[in-house]
Amino acid sequence: MRNFLLQRERRVNILSDLRMSDGSFVNFTRISSSDFETLLQMIAPSIAKQDTILRNAISPHIRLAITLRYLSTGDSYASLSYTFRVSKQLIRKIVPEVCKELIKQLKIFVKVPATANEWKTKAKSFENIWNFPHCVGSIDGKHVLIQAPSNSGSDYFNYKEQFSIVLLGIVDANYNFIYANCGAKGKSSDSGVFQETAFYKALADYQLNWPTPYPIRQDGPNMPYVLVGDSAFALTENMMKPYPGNHDVGTTRRILNYRLSRARRIVENVFGILGVCISYIPNSHNHPTL
Repeated sequence: MRNFLLQRERRVNILSDLRMSDGSFVNFTRISSSDFETLLQMIAPSIAKQDTILRNAISPHIRLAITLRYLSTGDSYASLSYTFRVSKQLIRKIVPEVCKELIKQLKIFVKVPATANEWKTKAKSFENIWNFPHCVGSIDGKHVLIQAPSNSGSDYFNYKEQFSIVLLGIVDANYNFIYANCGAKGKSSDSGVFQETAFYKALADYQLNWPTPYPIRQDGPNMPYVLVGDSAFALTENMMKPYPGNHDVGTTRRILNYRLSRARRIVENVFGILGVCISYIPNSHNHPTL
């Protein structure tokens, strides 16, 4: 066994030292120490291992720290091995295991509204905050770079000439995900990915308790509740996108495009926030195929 792996107390010291300065802890893990403890309480029982006669098990808080560091930086397993004094073979097992448990515990926070009133509440927030009535969500896709799977050909090769999978997200006016779908092949368009989701199919089959059209102004015509997306999405009764082309200042189309763009930009901002916390671009030659 390599000598640096025997220095087990260094693992604990890393986090203890970082907790002395919350700024350093956030920089290292991308979350605050209090949020770290909250996550740890949620997943610790499921990721804890038993000590053996030969050695003590890696503690849950070190397992979580390794995973967060991996997700936030894209560091290779070899690099993480030196940082945490844990073999890269074990890290290769720890990261997927912890990720699986994080998904299991946190998916309850990504919740599609269940009733028409809940959808209307989302719409009211968009109207109050972003001055766009009858909008229940902002939708967009984000390419997450991967190492191309074996024998996949050009399936994951996107328009930027990189290999990726697509993260499709719908967010509300307060920067919260209400739906997410990840894993579509990079060659697919955002609109194509959306049309293959369970959300789209449920919407098409009238299974989402979508609110019925209602006038925006008193005595006005009934107007549908919609998602807002960019020009890549197909225009439908429940999907709005900008008018194509340039329009003169002060015209109705120019004003609508401005307000729609402002409402739609929320999902882009959410992806930006997520990108600060999670590395979208790992060093592909150092990572296993996703």
